[in-house]
Amino acid sequence: MIQYIDQQLIVSKTINFENAEQVYQAGLKHIQQHQNFPLVVDLAQLENGNTLSLAVLVQWLRQTPERKGLHFKNVSEKLLKIIQASHLQDDLKLI
Repeated sequence: MIQYIDQQLIVSKTINFENAEQVYQAGLKHIQQHQNFPLVVDLAQLENGNTLSLAVLVQWLRQTPERKGLHFKNVSEKLLKIIQASHLQDDLKLI
């Protein structure tokens, strides 16, 4: 689900109600160990971007310095639309 490769968090599979807390905790562990921000979160392998996925990403972001320590790449079109509908496009740095 969460891998730390080449200074990036790689999110894979699906985030759902059964695993959201586990995914959050796994990512948080890597974020807390990271020294140099921003940290890139690669969503290319995330199978289904949904509101729950977005909630996990936002919670991670809140755990970083000045709440600006994550950059998100390979955001799916569906997740991008959810971000825009939630008016979070100015809060999340998409690369």
